[in-house]
Amino acid sequence: MPEITVIQIVSLLLVLTFGIVIGWIFRGRKSTAEKTAINLGWQEQLAAQRKEHERLLEQNKSLMEQNGQYQASNKDSKMRASELSAALKEAFERRDELQRQIKDIRSNLEATVAQRNQLQSDMQNRSAEDDATSTALKLRDAQIARLKKDLDGWQQRVPPLVERFRVRNEEANALQQELIAAQNRISALESMLGSDETRVEPVDAGSLGDNLYASNDADDSIDDASNEDDVSDDAVAELLQELEQLGDEVATQTGDGNAHDDLRQIKGIGPAIAKTLHELGIFHYEQIAAMSEYDIDRVAERLKGFRSRIYREDWIGQARRLLDQKQSGSV
Repeated sequence: MPEITVIQIVSLLLVLTFGIVIGWIFRGRKSTAEKTAINLGWQEQLAAQRKEHERLLEQNKSLMEQNGQYQASNKDSKMRASELSAALKEAFERRDELQRQIKDIRSNLEATVAQRNQLQSDMQNRSAEDDATSTALKLRDAQIARLKKDLDGWQQRVPPLVERFRVRNEEANALQQELIAAQNRISALESMLGSDETRVEPVDAGSLGDNLYASNDADDSIDDASNEDDVSDDAVAELLQELEQLGDEVATQTGDGNAHDDLRQIKGIGPAIAKTLHELGIFHYEQIAAMSEYDIDRVAERLKGFRSRIYREDWIGQARRLLDQKQSGSV
C-alpha cells in the first residue's frame, strides 16, 4: 500500500479549501442576486399599494364633499319649504278674511234690500194717514237716503276687495306650486340619502258626532225693518241688477282662472252643496284633496252637521281619485 506523504495531505487540503472558497463566493453572488430581485418585487408592490391608497383617499375626499353638498342642499330645501308653508298659510288666512268681508257685504246688501221692501209696503199702507204720517215719511225718506248712500259706499268698496282677493288667491296658488316643487325636491333628496317617508293616516270617522242638522239652504229669516223707502222701482231694479252682476264677478274671481271641476262627481255633493262650496272659493278637485282640518271646519261651519259626513263619505279620497283620473285623461 503506498504511503501518503505530508505534501499530498497538504495539497489535498489546499485544493479542498480552494473549492470551498470558490463555492462560497458563487453562493454569495447568487444570494445577493436573489435579495436584489426580492427587494425590487417588494418595492414595486409597495409603490402599487401606495398609489392605490392615494386613489382611495382622493375618492373618499370626493365622496365626503358630495355628501356635504347634498346635506347643505337638503337643509336649504327644508328651510325653503318651511318658509313657503308659512307664506301659504298666511295667504290662505288673508283669502279667508276677504271671503268673510265679502259675505258681510252681501248680508248688509240683502238686509238693505229687505228693509227697502218693508219700507215700501209701509208707505202703501199708510198713504191715507194724516199730516203727522207725512212728517214721519219725510224722516224715513232721510233715512232711506242715508241707507242708499251707505249702499253706494259698499258698492264702491266691493270691487277693490274682489281685486285684492283675486291677487291674493293668485299669490296663494303660486306659493302652493312652489311648495309642491320644493316637497318633490326634498323627497328626491331623502330617497337618495335613504331616509324614511312619513305616512298620514285618515281620521276615524266613527269617533265623530253626527247629531246636527245638515242644511245647505241660506237662512231666510230677516229681521223686520222699522223704516220705509220711497226709492223708485227703476232705481231698485238697477240696484238688484248691479248686485247680481257683483255676485257673478265675485263667484268668477274666486276661481283660479281654470275651468271648474264638476264637484257633483263626488258622492255626497249635490247641486246645493256644490253651490255653497263655490261660494267658499272651492272649485277644483285638488282643493278638496288638499283640505286641512281648518278647511274642513270652515266648510262644516257653513254646512251644519257635515263634518262627520265629509270623513264618512271620504270626500278627500274621492277627490284624489278623480284628480288622478283627470290628470291621466280618464275624466
